Amino acid sequence: MPQTSLPSAAYADSKPHYDILDGLRGVAALLVVVFHLCEAHATSHFDQLLNHGYLAVDFFFALSGFVIGYAYDDRWGRMTVGGFFKRRLIRLQPMVVLGMAVGAALFYFQDCDMWPVHAVPVWKMLAVMLVGMTLLPVPVSMDVRGWQEMHPLNGPGWSLFYEYCANILYALVVRRFPKWLLGVLVAVSGAALIRFALTSPSGDIIGGWSLTAEQLGVGFTRMMYPFFGGLLLSRLVRPGHVRRAFWWCSLGLVALLAVPRVGGTEHLWQNGLYDGRRRALPAHRLDGCERYGDGAFGACLRVSGRYLLSDLYHPLPARLHLHGVGAQPWPHARRGMARCGRHGRRERPAGLRRVEMVRRAGAPLAPTRIHVGTAVIRVPASRRFRGSGR
Repeated sequence: MPQTSLPSAAYADSKPHYDILDGLRGVAALLVVVFHLCEAHATSHFDQLLNHGYLAVDFFFALSGFVIGYAYDDRWGRMTVGGFFKRRLIRLQPMVVLGMAVGAALFYFQDCDMWPVHAVPVWKMLAVMLVGMTLLPVPVSMDVRGWQEMHPLNGPGWSLFYEYCANILYALVVRRFPKWLLGVLVAVSGAALIRFALTSPSGDIIGGWSLTAEQLGVGFTRMMYPFFGGLLLSRLVRPGHVRRAFWWCSLGLVALLAVPRVGGTEHLWQNGLYDGRRRALPAHRLDGCERYGDGAFGACLRVSGRYLLSDLYHPLPARLHLHGVGAQPWPHARRGMARCGRHGRRERPAGLRRVEMVRRAGAPLAPTRIHVGTAVIRVPASRRFRGSGR
């Protein structure tokens, strides 16, 4: 698993995160950007390239639900609801504030015919910015761009608003649900989503960004099934190992979102059915414990997923189980460490931050110092090459 530095503000009991999910989130974020760029060159939704790019938002919800379940389900015996909310605010809110500030600055200096900024009072723009920094939606009367958005200065903020709502539902109610009851909630949410997709006047599930009764209904319908479906998935399955899983999953994600409009103008329900069924990637086949993002391109996507959409990032805990380190040459030790999870699951040992290596002539790489949380484990020279044949 690629090495990840530990922030100074990390909690001691934080879990290792799956880097592959950071990478897939980066891919989905790039697809959303391309989708919106293609909108400017399309006459309607029927002839737009990357036609189903809007479903990347629903993919974000599914990833977030999976990560929330993985990261927090087993902590409630030692974590309060207030502690959970504090962690989520620390994780998400700084980027919300920064995004609103940048959006306000760009809006103020983009006076043009489409957005006549000179007609918007400065006090109104500042008020919208300050409210937006709390992620509370603004009413239609406070819209400054004319698109009836709940976050006019940072349009994509609407999806994070629904994610906050999902986090609140999880912490106050859903975390107590047993698997069968959570399954019922997911089934009901899925049925509501399919019904909406089949009966949508536009033949798709686009929407949710406005503070109106209709758009709020669209937003919560889009959020409930993928988010809590991801949560259920985290409780039912253990991620397995697929060679080059990142690239296969990225290819599948691009293929699903690039499918042209289904059904045309005469059969809108067919595209709605496609939207309703193509909501989540089979995350139980993802495994971030092996090489998946070989090369600079994979690293770039991991960075974009982690820092542009940082709510998926989870620091590492100050705990580690080592099997065979120092007693075998490093290649064998690394394989032993990868099997240190419960039931033999291949994973990075919890808490492992960095391993300093040394090579001796005729011998494989061997560890000299192992950084675990804030501690440093020194491997004696007498044990570094033991079993290597020298």
